[in-house]
Amino acid sequence: MHKTRLEAFSDGVIAILITIMVLELRLPAGADWAALRSLAPTFSAYVLSFVYLGIYWNNHHHLFHVVEHVTGGMLWANLHLLFWLSLVPFVTNWMGEHSHEPLPTAVYGVVMLCAAVAYFILVRVIIHAQGSHSMLRRAVGNDFKGTISPMLYVAGIGSALFWRHEVSWGFYAFVALIWLVPDKRIERVL
Repeated sequence: MHKTRLEAFSDGVIAILITIMVLELRLPAGADWAALRSLAPTFSAYVLSFVYLGIYWNNHHHLFHVVEHVTGGMLWANLHLLFWLSLVPFVTNWMGEHSHEPLPTAVYGVVMLCAAVAYFILVRVIIHAQGSHSMLRRAVGNDFKGTISPMLYVAGIGSALFWRHEVSWGFYAFVALIWLVPDKRIERVL
């Protein structure tokens, strides 16, 4: 299978997820600043998740620049990633609507952690398929961002459940900020 089919499918899924998220945004109950302010947690959760989906889309695009042939393992690993990303609209809405509750904030972190693990697995499957001279292995290197992100998600989940769930939003936003800076490792190898 050629990689363009997998990329087009993944692009479509991510575009649909972003569309679902924006459709979940509710109109303010009134036409004043107070009504708009009441939607701030929901809108903040939307912005954070939009950024996350954009980061995954961008990195997925770069990742498949080094892939020539798609294997069955890559297809399944990619579907695994898309499964976790497909839960983003649900947890975004839940966290935004219940911004003062710890469980929705923790579950949001669990979904983000699982998506990060799924992306890690996808990278490893590609590296394995490329063999000992893997271009992706050279590009990824020690993968500091990929190592620290799951730890920050776990800290956010723990914070939500055992301390202050508001701090979790900070952990999740910090991970997004880390990844918001474009990753040039694959471009350097190409």
